[in-house]
Amino acid sequence: MEQQPPSPPPPTKKPHFLVITFPAQGHLNPALHLAKRLASSTTADVTFCTATMAHRRMFPSLPSPTSPIHHNGITYIPFSDGSSSSSSHHPSDADLRSFMLQIKQLGSNHLTSILRDFATSGRPVTCLIYTIMLQWAGDVASDLGVPSALYWIQAVTVLSIYHHFFDGYESLIVSHAKDPSFPISFPSLPLFQIRDLPSFVTITSPEEPFFDILDGLRNLFDDLSRRRRAGGKPRVLVNSFDELEMNALASMEEYAELITVGPVVQEAAEGETGDMFDEDEKKYMEWLDSQENKSVVYVAFGSVHKMSKEEIEEIGKGLIESQRPYLWVVRKDSRWEDVNFDGEEKQGMVVEWCQQGKVLRHKAVGCFVTHCGWNSTVEGLFHGVPAVAMPTWSDQVTNAWLMEREWGTAVKAEVGENGRVGPKELARCLEIVMGEGERGVQIRMKAEMWKEKARKAVSEGGSSWKNLKAFAC
Repeated sequence: MEQQPPSPPPPTKKPHFLVITFPAQGHLNPALHLAKRLASSTTADVTFCTATMAHRRMFPSLPSPTSPIHHNGITYIPFSDGSSSSSSHHPSDADLRSFMLQIKQLGSNHLTSILRDFATSGRPVTCLIYTIMLQWAGDVASDLGVPSALYWIQAVTVLSIYHHFFDGYESLIVSHAKDPSFPISFPSLPLFQIRDLPSFVTITSPEEPFFDILDGLRNLFDDLSRRRRAGGKPRVLVNSFDELEMNALASMEEYAELITVGPVVQEAAEGETGDMFDEDEKKYMEWLDSQENKSVVYVAFGSVHKMSKEEIEEIGKGLIESQRPYLWVVRKDSRWEDVNFDGEEKQGMVVEWCQQGKVLRHKAVGCFVTHCGWNSTVEGLFHGVPAVAMPTWSDQVTNAWLMEREWGTAVKAEVGENGRVGPKELARCLEIVMGEGERGVQIRMKAEMWKEKARKAVSEGGSSWKNLKAFAC
């Protein structure tokens, strides 16, 4: 009897990652850059999903605001957020609670349908990756038996602080919330003072602004604890790298499987999909091309904080006093018609938005005046740009502490009695960072050192490169 050839093995299921994120610029950027990295460095299918309002803003020419789009190996789809057909902007702080409840209810139902549709079409999602403020997405995945991983888009140090806050330190911190110099010692972390902790942990009443964010974080960490108790440590991707936060990584080893995949920043060859703001790239890039190497002060305070007239005036005066060329991002909602600075036209340029990665890697940029959001922090490190740190809230104050005290890449500007950084203080800090004094030389050396370490981590064979490859298998 003739022997039959062996049957071919069943086809291997191709990994399919669905990355879902909150519709704010500071969440979209790291989530989108991770999706692009998965698409470009693995054989997996990648789907990127955010709320309709952000999807519409990312792709304004779509025939329908909910139309999917396929671009450079990624499928972009929205989840329902209840926004009107014309709305594309983030809600005000006053509307945040109702907006969060709305996207949880509508988004959960829509995500359930999305995951089921992919399964029935033969492209099942093999891992759902969700970011902060979308803990419900992890619940949906769990209910449908889809593996999931949290993508933590802040520092590992901040992750560890929040974990310890919700796991035994809350009463101590809250009872000293009004004492900014009170010392706090967490396991395996440096000694902090209350003023150095994420601002949300000092919220003492449900009536305070942003209590809903603290409550959302509590739910997220409660969920991670439940998953750990149910069997096995939850997987958490982090936008950091091993050498940058060794102590913080060690402090979380027994609580979660942390997977460092950072710095996750915009690559030089990436397309520009993802910005929710308008900008005139040609204008500011040509201006940068005309400046001397490392001479320009780049000033940007992120996509959330709306600056007061007084803040704008004092920063402007400080830049003029520094006598250095500057590129300053002032969003449209922070523009004041009656604010003008003598010498602005010949000394600097003010724009409403820019491609920050392109600016930071430009040879003319010598200092980054930053609010210290984590995206900006890791971008500055990746491009080796020293900084003047001007944090205002959330994790920014902790990031500023790390930049100045742990990594040595920044000077933190001190606020005056009015709660603002004065012109002379800004000029003083710029002189330290960009001048020829010993401290400035050391800061610039440290910035260059961390640039090399960051790039090594994500290069082929680096720690973060290996981690992402292993995760995607």
